[in-house]
Amino acid sequence: MVLPASLRMLARVLVVATATLAVSCGNSDQGARITVGAGDSVESTVLAEIYAGALARIGTRTSVEPHSGSRTDYLAALDAGRIDLIGEHNGALLGFLDPAATDRAPDLDKVPTALSKSLPEGLVVTDAADGTDMRPRVLLSAEAATHDNVRTIGDLTPRCGTLTVGVASVPDLIALPPASEQVADCHFAATVPFPDAAALRKALLDGQVHAGLLTGPPAVVPGSTDGLTILSDDKYAVRTENVVPLFRKGKLDERQIKKLNYVAGELTTDDLAKMIRDVRDDHAKPAEVARVWLDDHSL
Repeated sequence: MVLPASLRMLARVLVVATATLAVSCGNSDQGARITVGAGDSVESTVLAEIYAGALARIGTRTSVEPHSGSRTDYLAALDAGRIDLIGEHNGALLGFLDPAATDRAPDLDKVPTALSKSLPEGLVVTDAADGTDMRPRVLLSAEAATHDNVRTIGDLTPRCGTLTVGVASVPDLIALPPASEQVADCHFAATVPFPDAAALRKALLDGQVHAGLLTGPPAVVPGSTDGLTILSDDKYAVRTENVVPLFRKGKLDERQIKKLNYVAGELTTDDLAKMIRDVRDDHAKPAEVARVWLDDHSL
């Protein structure tokens, strides 16, 4: 039987409508906005703009939620669904969620596994940026390091109990919990706080303290280690601190996660330090700094 033209047209319309409805139902989250949180630090704001910009380049609708607060605040915001994604440090996050955790190395069965186990239900992480080393650094004056033939934290460990250590925070970084400032098997005789990296450097050069602990990469504060020796730490006496995206489970699809993994594969300590300095010292806009970095890395 041949349908009249009007009925054939109606049939085609119904087929198209049914197919459209099926696609819509099968992709109910397609086009959902991803809200990227930015915490209190310049680093967190830069990472938020990088993640939002990278996802936007594959068609994701994104927005950045500034002033998401401290780690406690933005974890609560993630839990409540006010934000969907935020940049973190894997070691610091592990130390915050599980202060008793002893894992320190970035090996897959160490910090990554311990962190995954400690995450609240409904939160997950994807690949860490292995090129970002945001760990605290242990310092000696170059003179002391040469005199005592100390090049690694392991070389220093037997003497820690007789040494006074000065501690200074590196500004504008994602916060470390107190446990993250500890050096494994190195229990210093005394600890002296300093207001900034410059004051710690002067104290080391003047012999006011024997060793120093700078709570992040010196590249964020240029000149902070001039005349000093940064002790190597291949055995991770200081817990690994790699940048990692933390997000709500099920909120990102495979394509979006893959994009964040590409970002992780390109991001380095020096890149991130420069972007932080650009925003802090040159008053560059975080979104513009992130855009330039994404362009430079074809992301």
